[in-house]
Amino acid sequence: MNSIYKGFITLLFISIYTIGLAQQDSTITFEVAGNCAMCKQRIEKAAKIDGVSQATWNAQDGMATVAFNSNVTSSKNIKQSIADAGHDTDEARAKQEVYEKLHQCCLYERLGEENDDHEQDDHHDHDHIIRGVVVQENNRGDLTPIPGVNVHWLENKTTQKQSNEEGVFDIKHEKGYRNLVVGYAGMQPDTIEVKNLHEILVIHAKNNVLGEVVVSRRQRTAYVDKLNANRVETITARELFKAACCDLSESFETNASVDVVASDAVTGAKQVQLLGLSGIYTQLTVENLPGPRGFASPLGLNSMAGPWIEAIHISKGMGSVANGFESMSGQINVELKKPHNTDRLYFNAYANNMGRTDVNLNLAQKINDKWSIGLLLHDNFMYNKTMNFSNNGFRDMPVGNTFSGINRWHYEDGKGLIAQFGIKYLSDDRTGGQIDFDKKTDKLTTNRYGLGFDIDRVEGFAKIGYVFPSNKLRSIGLQLSGSHFRQNSFFGLTTYDNEQNSGYANLLYQDVIGNVNHKYRAGLSVSYDKYNENILAYDFRRTETVSGAFLEYTYAPSEKLDAVLGLRQDYNSIYGWFTTPRAVIRYAPTDVTTFRLSSGRGQRTANIFAENLGMFASSRAIDYEDLVTNDGTAYGLKPEVSWNTGLTFDQDFRLFGRESGISFELYHNSFTNQVVVDWEDPRTVSFYNLDGKSYSNSLQAEFRFMPMQHFETRMAYRLLDVQTDYIDRGRLQKPLTAKHRGFINMAYNLHSGWSFDYTLNVVGKKRLPSTVDNPVDYQLAAYSDSYVTMNAQISKSFGADKNFTVYFGGENLTNFYQKDPILAFEEPFGNHFDTNLLWGPLTGRMFYTGIRYHIK
Repeated sequence: MNSIYKGFITLLFISIYTIGLAQQDSTITFEVAGNCAMCKQRIEKAAKIDGVSQATWNAQDGMATVAFNSNVTSSKNIKQSIADAGHDTDEARAKQEVYEKLHQCCLYERLGEENDDHEQDDHHDHDHIIRGVVVQENNRGDLTPIPGVNVHWLENKTTQKQSNEEGVFDIKHEKGYRNLVVGYAGMQPDTIEVKNLHEILVIHAKNNVLGEVVVSRRQRTAYVDKLNANRVETITARELFKAACCDLSESFETNASVDVVASDAVTGAKQVQLLGLSGIYTQLTVENLPGPRGFASPLGLNSMAGPWIEAIHISKGMGSVANGFESMSGQINVELKKPHNTDRLYFNAYANNMGRTDVNLNLAQKINDKWSIGLLLHDNFMYNKTMNFSNNGFRDMPVGNTFSGINRWHYEDGKGLIAQFGIKYLSDDRTGGQIDFDKKTDKLTTNRYGLGFDIDRVEGFAKIGYVFPSNKLRSIGLQLSGSHFRQNSFFGLTTYDNEQNSGYANLLYQDVIGNVNHKYRAGLSVSYDKYNENILAYDFRRTETVSGAFLEYTYAPSEKLDAVLGLRQDYNSIYGWFTTPRAVIRYAPTDVTTFRLSSGRGQRTANIFAENLGMFASSRAIDYEDLVTNDGTAYGLKPEVSWNTGLTFDQDFRLFGRESGISFELYHNSFTNQVVVDWEDPRTVSFYNLDGKSYSNSLQAEFRFMPMQHFETRMAYRLLDVQTDYIDRGRLQKPLTAKHRGFINMAYNLHSGWSFDYTLNVVGKKRLPSTVDNPVDYQLAAYSDSYVTMNAQISKSFGADKNFTVYFGGENLTNFYQKDPILAFEEPFGNHFDTNLLWGPLTGRMFYTGIRYHIK
């Protein structure tokens, strides 16, 4: 594998050199959000950084054309400079606080959006509020708003509005209205045909003549960052509104890349699957700080509320070495809502027909120009003890309460210093098992089978960054976090308790070398984890500290090419030194075509008990004696190590006059060592180091388009080939993993506040762990059935600001659920009881309703 990687690096440098030879003088055209001539001045001024010879922006189509010397600067820097001035570009987004300080007439709709000018005659059959601004340009090109401009509909002259002191006006559109008359004393009036109710109308007055400029955009709810060398898919908060999304585990229901599956039939634990691999191989971070990991990872997805989330960034394959070494199949980074740029109040309440209730409250307050404070609260209640679709006498979901909260602060002095810090808390108390299980009388007895969790987690975090005023490309940052996790649990007659104390620090410095074609990031990091587990009479303890340094170099000779080379050198207090190389190349021959190639190494230490909690809810034997060690290692097992290589292709085009696109992704992950979890003997579960090969191949194709205005459609197909060599069994397909999956998501949104969303999932058959050694009555087929699920939601927003929403939806509308999720359920203390053979939905058709309310 090392020789393959060296060959890849050599090929990468040859490609960079060959393509980069011709990169000197360049002219680019790209999209910049803005409304008016005032925006034009600001955009063109911001674009003219060192190395730029000419910059123009056209308000009619929102396109900027910039000529520059690629040896001095790059398209990234130009676009970032424009974004720093307050205007979104196609690849760089303005900070919210900068955007909010723009003149009111310049407050465009944020980018990641599509132009709907092709719909010339749509949307005159319903009411809507039309917004516009009026500005005047003098002979020097200076712009000033015009208050007192009269505006009325040609079809209804009795209703008139006037622009305010900022030149802004709002006028209600009614069915049949098409022509808007704009007039001002001393100026030639203009009659504007309102072709699309999406449009922001900008009235530009020059030489005493009023004229129109139209800017029309609509934000996409999920998109791929074109600028990033890594292929990063962003799921916005608006995308999360397509489903209930009460917590993070439910935030991927409208996404084709990530699967979220129940880990077993009784604990309620869920895990993500990326590239066909378990969620333990996906690095989960929260604002680039470690997310729930170690002992907290099995139930961590339930701890983050959906209404807290601002965006989710999904990166398959190798992530940046600056974020650590544990990413093996990809990274999921969750951005939470920040107090300085979010709603002052956000409230969400949810309830379903299965007895679950969720309540969320977000509060944010700007104390002054520098300080902001936020509070995020989430409470989940589940008290339906009788929910049991398969009629096996076991609760489909544990009952109880989960509470979590975050208090966070934000400080920015306006001189380059930014600081964020806060504290998080989680309390999770739930009980599952047989329907009539009583924790007070039946716990740890054979009266009835039960299980329970009592979990507490506390975390403190801080992020401090400084951008040097004399060189805004140079910055330094420090990331800190510390957490305490405690879990007391029982499964039938087995107790499992654990405790984890963790600390993390990451120091980053970034700058350019000579010019912006050469950038680098360097830093130091240390992570500390103290683990303590108690199972029956067995204690498993270890302390693991990993300290290291990293360097990441980016070569970006033009907007067409990025190459990132990263290297980490770390020392693990248990396993010694190890090296993590990673490389990514992005090549965009045109503005709408992008190729990416990535490769690199990942490493992690397995926590075999916490990551397989369901095994305690079974009669499978576990050889604890063989796993107890006195050398401080993790259960006497080696660290897991894998190499991942990926190739992706993205192509944008127009279909039906609207933006569309296709993408293809191919990833190969190969383990040089893996902790194999062997379920193939129905009477035991075994853990051992890989002896042979273990790999995954993932192929995914996705097509997105808009068959009609307001109607977004995405279709995807994924093929997985995941195989492992097992002792005494040979090479087998990974159990409980579908080889084929199909996906369709459709969303239709109207100005009136109505939204309609529909998702279809087709899941192919899955190989089941062998049960041939069981008695005939407890033997299962070799493969599961394939199945189809459908989710749908309807929502309606009310009020002038659309700040009150009522939603109603259904999940698993096909009502398909596994009829035999628990093996030998009638004898939970017998020899064949097993809850780990879950391959399909555990529950059938479910309906829910809820409300959302916010104050900006």
